[in-house]
Amino acid sequence: MTDSGPETVRFVVEQSQPDTRLDAFLRERLSDVSRGTIQRLIESGFIRVNGRHAKPTQSPKAGDAIEVRWPAPAPAEALPQAMALDVLMEDEDVIVLNKPPGLVVHPAAGHEDGTLVNALLHHCHGQLSGIGGVARPGIVHRLDKDTSGCLVAAKNDRAHVALAAQFAGRDLHKVYQAIVCGLVGASEGEIRAGIARHPNHRKRMAVSEGGREAWTSYRVVERLLGSTLVMATLHTGRTHQIRVHFQHLGYPVVGDATYGRRRNAEFVEATGYTAPRQMLHAWRLEFRHPTRDRKVSVEAPLPADFVEALTALRGA
Repeated sequence: MTDSGPETVRFVVEQSQPDTRLDAFLRERLSDVSRGTIQRLIESGFIRVNGRHAKPTQSPKAGDAIEVRWPAPAPAEALPQAMALDVLMEDEDVIVLNKPPGLVVHPAAGHEDGTLVNALLHHCHGQLSGIGGVARPGIVHRLDKDTSGCLVAAKNDRAHVALAAQFAGRDLHKVYQAIVCGLVGASEGEIRAGIARHPNHRKRMAVSEGGREAWTSYRVVERLLGSTLVMATLHTGRTHQIRVHFQHLGYPVVGDATYGRRRNAEFVEATGYTAPRQMLHAWRLEFRHPTRDRKVSVEAPLPADFVEALTALRGA
C-alpha cells in the first residue's frame, strides 16, 4: 500500500481472489473502516479499479490498481466538550490517551455526548482527522466502554491513514493487563482461535472455525485469590478478542458481564469480591510515528479500580 496524499490511498493487488468481493477485500485492507462505509465510497465513485468506477461485487485480480479517495470531511457533528483527559503523548500528528473505564469512545445511540470524541474536539480545537466520519473524527481504533488504557487518535488524515495501515498490517505492539477468573495453570501460552459474530447473539463475538484469524499470547504475572493477573499481547485486533479468547480457555475476564457470566458468578461466590467492571487494561502501545521515522512506546498506569481489585484479591 502507498500513501499518495492525505486523502488518497493507492495499492496494487498482489494475488487474484476470485471468491472474494471487492468490498470484503478492502474491509480487510482498511481495518479501521466499516464495510458499509466502503460500500458507500464505492457507490459514490470514490473507489476506482484500474481508473474505472469500482463495483462492490467484483473480485480483485492480480495487478489491479486500486485507488481509494477519501471525500473531504464534513464538519463534525459531535460538539466539543471540556472534559479532563489523561494525555500520555501528543504532537501535531497524534495524541495518545489513557482512557478511563466507563468512558464511551465516540457518539452513538444512547451516548450522543460526553464521549472521548467530544473531549478530543475541545482539547485539539477541532484538529482531528475526518476519515472516521462526522461521529468519529480522529478515531483510528477503539476500546470498549469498560476497558481502560492506551488509545491513539489521529490529528490529520495523513496520520490516520498511516496508523490504520499499521493496525491492518499488525505492525503495532499492543499489550494488555487482565485479571481473569481461576488459576491459570501454564505460566505462558498462545491462543490461536478464529473469531466471528455469535450465531445467536449478534452483539457478541465467539470462537468459530470459520471466523477471522485471531491470535493472542499471554504470560502469567501473578496468581491471586481465585484469579490470575495476566499480561496479554494482541497479534491481531478482532472485536473483544481478549475477552472471547480467555472465555474460550475457561478463564473469562473478572467482571465481564457479557462473556463468562456464570464463571464470574462462581468467582464472586468463592472470593466475596465483585468487580466494578471488566478488569481489562490496555497497558502498552508501541507504533511507528506516522510522519517521523521513530518508534513510539507509551504505557498507561493502572487505574484506581484495577489497583483496588489487585489489593482485594491479594489480601487473603
